[in-house]
Amino acid sequence: MECPHLSSSVCIAPDSTKFPNGSPSSWCCSVCRSNKSPWVCLTCSSVHCGRYVNGHAKKHYEDAQIPLTNHKKSEKQEKAQHTVCMDCSSYSTYCYRCDDFVVNDTKLGLVQKVREHLQNLENSAFTADRHRKRKLLEISSLNSKLLKVNGSTTAICATGLRNLGNTCFMNAILQSLSNIEQFCCYFKELPAVELRNGKTAGRRTYHTRSQGDNNVSLVEEFRKTLCALWQGSQTAFSPESLFYVVWKIMPNFRNGASTVVTAIFGGILQNEVNCLICGTESRKFDPFLDLSLDIPNQFRSKRSKNQENGPVCSLRDCLHSFTDLEELDETELYMCHKCKKKQKSTKKFWIQKLPKVLCLHLKRFHWTAYLRNKVDTYVEFPLRGLDMKCYLLEPENSGPESCLYDLAAVVVHHGSGVGSGHYTAYATHEGRWFHFNDSTVTLTDEETVVKAKAYILFYVECQARAGSDKL
Repeated sequence: MECPHLSSSVCIAPDSTKFPNGSPSSWCCSVCRSNKSPWVCLTCSSVHCGRYVNGHAKKHYEDAQIPLTNHKKSEKQEKAQHTVCMDCSSYSTYCYRCDDFVVNDTKLGLVQKVREHLQNLENSAFTADRHRKRKLLEISSLNSKLLKVNGSTTAICATGLRNLGNTCFMNAILQSLSNIEQFCCYFKELPAVELRNGKTAGRRTYHTRSQGDNNVSLVEEFRKTLCALWQGSQTAFSPESLFYVVWKIMPNFRNGASTVVTAIFGGILQNEVNCLICGTESRKFDPFLDLSLDIPNQFRSKRSKNQENGPVCSLRDCLHSFTDLEELDETELYMCHKCKKKQKSTKKFWIQKLPKVLCLHLKRFHWTAYLRNKVDTYVEFPLRGLDMKCYLLEPENSGPESCLYDLAAVVVHHGSGVGSGHYTAYATHEGRWFHFNDSTVTLTDEETVVKAKAYILFYVECQARAGSDKL
């Protein structure tokens, strides 16, 4: 967003001697000493943890405003608002008064000079002495991440994604998709674009669009990103090339062609509408890549999983609400071709064909005439054996296992605002659950996953199994 507070809030010297020693991405919060997501104040150069860790950068901003509300502001105080911070990992700029990331910071040369200075500090950290210390830290970190799985010792090989400035939602989706084998394997097995020199007749090809003198391929950048996420690098991977291509070109789906996306995520809905006056039934088939589910009104209150007052909303409640018979209101009258006019009617959805990977989107953002709110209700969801048979149009034609799904990934929105907040993802890889928070990847457990307030759920079709947990 365009921030009007930069010129009054950014007043530190670009090469300030008050900056801590070492690389900016590893600086510690001056309050809690956490080195996760360090943010530097562009008014006084103090370092605190970002809003998605312990929030001491925000506390620093709030504390600075207290005296200004009780006393007459001098010109010096007016400028010292401590409003704008810079993320020392992604070098993106955030304004607490706007409560959002800033896109016009390049117009103020002072911000760009600070960014360049921090980047130089990061690069200069790779001296011989720092290199030796880093090697020792890597060895120590690797030893601490060893995990016993099925009697054998393995190490975490996940790589995080750098936040490019408000790109946490994109990161969470990419990290979720990288753990859906049916989808990511297709791209990872494609030949690198350098190998496609016109002599690959008969091999799979993918769309490349020219941008000036350079060939830019969305699929190639996507392939490289997916491969990088599990290469075991201790340094976060930057998806800026993919981000650039996404903004420059859009996938071209012509003539309703079948693609790998529709083959894996594509299903078919049957929409039945019945006229309540003459009984005429209308049927329509709609393809879908995800199902957007309302959280029923009776559950739309802040409640935790362990709250005893009232029932807990489950994913089954949301699916039933989506597929239950509904009488359309006066604003949605159905044009009956037999009555030749709009009539009251009922509507019902059936799933005519289930996809291989079922993507369920919970509608957590609620719009009214004047307000945009987040529905913060906890929704209980199964890790295994989500049974979709009762929502099928013809369940008797489906196999005993074809309607069962296991959870592969969960995207979570943190925060209360519609236009702000942060996105992270939980995903399972080779039997273990990981928490993906941009550049930070940590091992977690099933108990933590099931307590998450899910925003998007990815379920993969079960293989043959016995005794599945039912929803």
